[in-house]
Amino acid sequence: MSVLEGFAAIRSVPEERIGDKITRQVLSGKQGMLVRWKMKAGAQAAAHKHPHEQIVWMISGQMDFRIGDEKRSMKAGDVAVIPGGVEHEGFFPEDTEVIDFFAPPREDFLAGGPPPYMKKA
Repeated sequence: MSVLEGFAAIRSVPEERIGDKITRQVLSGKQGMLVRWKMKAGAQAAAHKHPHEQIVWMISGQMDFRIGDEKRSMKAGDVAVIPGGVEHEGFFPEDTEVIDFFAPPREDFLAGGPPPYMKKA
């Protein structure tokens, strides 16, 4: 993945297969990163944390989500903000599309390949 400047179209950003049930597109600037996820029913992101602030925007579907000790079922139009260093996890009972914003950009996502908490997804 590369850092972009100027204009781009999301359709021109390569889609990366993370597992049988998850794909993502990563668009990064120097200060922030946008990730478009497509999850098939049954996908999950196991409990994990990272130093980046994360903003989650539900586009379609459903995610059963935990941030710290709080649990919610999120649907299209819902948003969540996860402070850096806070453990979180999600389960997707139906096909779902999510947009995440990370600040600063995640170096591990720029390197490509599945995050360790999604390897079995």
